[in-house]
Amino acid sequence: MGQAAPPAARKSMDARVISKAKLPSRHVTVGPARAPHRSYLYAMGLSAAEIAQPLVGVASCWNEAAPCNISLMRQAQVVKKGVAAASGTPREFCTITVTDGIAMGHQGMKSSLVSREVIADSVELTMRGHCYDALVGLAGCDKSLPGMMMAMVRLNVPSIFIYGGSILPGNYRGRQITVQDVFEAVGQHSVGTVSDSELLEIEQAACPSAGSCGAQFTANTMATVAEAIGLALPYSCGAPAPYEMRDRFNFASGEKIMELIAKNIRPRDIVTLKALENAATVVSATGGSTNAALHLPAIAHEAGIKFDLFDVAKIFEKTPYIADLKPGGKYVAKDMFEAGGIPLLMKTLLDHGYLHGDCLTVTGRTLAENMEHVAWNEHQDVVRPANRPITQTGGVVGLKGNLAPEGAIVKIAGMSELKFSGPARCFDSEEECFEAVTHRNYREGEVLVIRYEGPRGGPGMREMLSTTAALYGQGMGGKVALITDGRFSGATRGFCIGHVGPEAAVGGPIGLLRDGDVISIDAVNGTIDVALSAAELTERAKTWKARTTDYQSGAIWKYAQTVGPARDGAVTHPGGAKETHCYADI
Repeated sequence: MGQAAPPAARKSMDARVISKAKLPSRHVTVGPARAPHRSYLYAMGLSAAEIAQPLVGVASCWNEAAPCNISLMRQAQVVKKGVAAASGTPREFCTITVTDGIAMGHQGMKSSLVSREVIADSVELTMRGHCYDALVGLAGCDKSLPGMMMAMVRLNVPSIFIYGGSILPGNYRGRQITVQDVFEAVGQHSVGTVSDSELLEIEQAACPSAGSCGAQFTANTMATVAEAIGLALPYSCGAPAPYEMRDRFNFASGEKIMELIAKNIRPRDIVTLKALENAATVVSATGGSTNAALHLPAIAHEAGIKFDLFDVAKIFEKTPYIADLKPGGKYVAKDMFEAGGIPLLMKTLLDHGYLHGDCLTVTGRTLAENMEHVAWNEHQDVVRPANRPITQTGGVVGLKGNLAPEGAIVKIAGMSELKFSGPARCFDSEEECFEAVTHRNYREGEVLVIRYEGPRGGPGMREMLSTTAALYGQGMGGKVALITDGRFSGATRGFCIGHVGPEAAVGGPIGLLRDGDVISIDAVNGTIDVALSAAELTERAKTWKARTTDYQSGAIWKYAQTVGPARDGAVTHPGGAKETHCYADI
């Protein structure tokens, strides 16, 4: 009597019987008319059996621009092995990234947010053009994570997200440091508290391995989102890039995608309103990047779900801050992974009623089912129990008022003073403000205003880490406030308000401010106002004139023509609510 097939073999046999009758790849692999198409596949070494299997796109953001992405190609090879082991045919391709740490502080940052759309668009076009049946997407740097998830939801073929993993922390004279410390050291250097040799030592120590920025900046924030929203396998987004155990998650993701094809589990089955609320919850609970308030609405938009800045802010208002992570806290992503990972965080949030447990995930099980065997770790202090938080309010707060009718956002994790009032000092670009900060041409108690840096006005909605880090390095991080219609890095700390809308470029109130106008910010009650009457604002608007940017051609100009407001995610197309066909059903 023969032995029963082992589980791996049974899975393989199940995958082989997947019919292509309704899969996109039938358009390029099935029937006599597709002989020319198949000839291209034979030219690349595929067999007839491999051509007959589902074609799985394995997309990575690999490049040599930064440590965030440098390990992705190697990791993609392991994903492909997993796909092949489960009787799928992997087809690897790459897309771009713009790395904020290198783009920061100059005109290159105008490319950053634009790259999110290019990533989503290029993955969509590659998948559409070659009729791939499913997608495993690997991403490392800030905008590549939401860009890849946006493409998954837009295409709506079975998809799994993989984070390339975080960098290991650096060590400077016995102290754990990240790239944030290098930016702040620039400010310290400008006032003479850090020498040339010390700055060199810090910059050479801060980033010791492959991987994305190690603290709860934008990349790790959106990686936490990927697990919470259900698009990534549990634990997969926490393991640092250099850890060999990442290959287990990569191989498993390749295998699992074949199961999702067989079961026809798609991203829009997973990315629901409840799942988006779960994602916003983990952002706030970890004191995550304010950029999540831009990316979550954009991901929702791809599914045709309305989930804007104010919806995100509602979740933030009721979520406790429980993960003691940099930049507001003391730990980095590696520490949280070793304490129990993102599931440890999600388990305590679920147990205390802050997460929807009935949301489907890429495991094929619900979030609550995934959490069943996660045990609380009492021997760590990276993550607090949700009923004993660091603070009762979340780490991120939404603001609204006559200065920001369309909203604004501030990260308050690690802050003690949550109210600020002072006279405005206005700058019409980041460069102007950075120059003033570098030369100490500002006063304690002022509200520095950087405008014309929004999605349309920048164009590209730059981050202001160079300026905010310089302020902190000068010891002024808690003594001034900074507001902008642009963005702040996930590494930003201090009283820094971003995403002010409407932006200056479309005549928003931030563009009507003058030096000396008194601005009041209240992160307790969620307000941001300028001491001007509606009549005065209306009068000033009569003399306001739209500005012409330096970008009158090329990709950044093209972006400016279609981009919408930050409140809705700064998106560039009508989204899932307007689509007349879904790629997965072609």
